[in-house]
Amino acid sequence: MSEFERHAAGKEARLGVPGRHWTPEAERREDTLRRYLGAVATASSIAEEQAPAERAASSHTGRRAPTATQVGDVMRAPAVSVPGDMPFLDVARTLARQHLSAVPVVDAEEHVVGMVSESDLLAKAAVMAITRRPGPLGKLKEHRLYEKSRGETAATLMTYPAVTVHPADTVADAAWTAARSRLKRLPVTDYRDRLVGVVSRADLLRSLVRDDTDIRQEIESRVLREEYRLDPDAIEVTVEGGVVTVEGRVDVALAPGLLEAIRTIEDVDDVVDHLTGVT
Repeated sequence: MSEFERHAAGKEARLGVPGRHWTPEAERREDTLRRYLGAVATASSIAEEQAPAERAASSHTGRRAPTATQVGDVMRAPAVSVPGDMPFLDVARTLARQHLSAVPVVDAEEHVVGMVSESDLLAKAAVMAITRRPGPLGKLKEHRLYEKSRGETAATLMTYPAVTVHPADTVADAAWTAARSRLKRLPVTDYRDRLVGVVSRADLLRSLVRDDTDIRQEIESRVLREEYRLDPDAIEVTVEGGVVTVEGRVDVALAPGLLEAIRTIEDVDDVVDHLTGVT
């Protein structure tokens, strides 16, 4: 990822901060977005730095070097799709029945030719519902909506070309594509552009940023039990937004190493030390 892309990712995170009605839930969403974009930048940077070394190692050993998590590892298959000749009412029913906001539109050979979304259907519904006469600017907007609304099938209502990713793409690259395109779902296609799955922004997020519960479980099982032979019930561990807080009584000689071991865990942003040292 270039410096420009990193700057854009940071800007995207700042724009995600709500300007009003600040709530704990809004704060959690903003923090998750920050961690998500940060993980995209970090993963892409690591991939760029490791690529030359991995290619060199592969050429010497003749074996494929380990790769980052790929889209094929997290995508959902088979993917729901609609044919281009499906009437728009049936498309609407498909979206509602499958609880989706958009679906790929495919031809007879399963090639992805576009995406039809709730927004595409709403454009048609909006024009059908207009009863007032718009002003000059409104006429321009209405003309665009009208052109969109003339469609009666998925193929005539869809947005094209579709933004797609491939199973071998890294999750970090797919996440950046989704963020840059402001899309919640991406069709996954093979080398012949045939639909093989779909990956959502939530799927990418789960792959890039571990849940707080997973982080806490790793601390309790690997760090406390295995490495330091401590009773997890004697030390309280809480994780919120990647920030770990530890409380309890621990041998003063073990505390520094314990805290450092927690800091090195992937996706831990910070450690708040409320431990009481005992001798």
